Amino acid sequence: MIITLLGPPGSGKGTQGKLLSRALGLPHLSTGDMLRDIVASDSDLGREIAAVIDRGHFISDEMARDMVADRLDAPECAQGVILDGFPRTLPQVSLLDDILVVRERQLDAALLFEVPEEVLVARIAERGDGRLDDRPEVIAERLAVYHQKTRPVIETYRGVGALQVISGDQSPDAVLEACLRLLQPHRKAG
Repeated sequence: MIITLLGPPGSGKGTQGKLLSRALGLPHLSTGDMLRDIVASDSDLGREIAAVIDRGHFISDEMARDMVADRLDAPECAQGVILDGFPRTLPQVSLLDDILVVRERQLDAALLFEVPEEVLVARIAERGDGRLDDRPEVIAERLAVYHQKTRPVIETYRGVGALQVISGDQSPDAVLEACLRLLQPHRKAG
């Protein structure tokens, strides 16, 4: 089963990715976590990525594609994967399709976590974990970039019937329960 998690920053994608990973026994591939690991390496690439993240922007589509394709080829992803942070742009939708076609796989579901913007801002501010992309001025830019670049992805998945919308403005356990209920038909098919 291949699932992608969609939603604005602070909507709970990371939390749900981890919970779904445990519940479904599938790896949670967070491009954000992969990028933070590269930044922490303090390499030239890490510094380049840090500069992009610091401005609240996305990395290049090609870099995201390469990170995801590499991980999908890992043995632990043979039964499926939960993608968190990919695709984020329309070109990345095509790139994911290409990645999956070559591997004779397909996207089973796109789960969208909807949360009111004021709740998102409060959640991100409360995290307080010192991430570069969680400063107030960067939060506003991240939300603007999300609306500009990721909303078309949502409409694409809605158009092909892959989108499942979940209220992310409830407890993590309630969101997980809603996700598992929506994924039940795919679990039976897989």
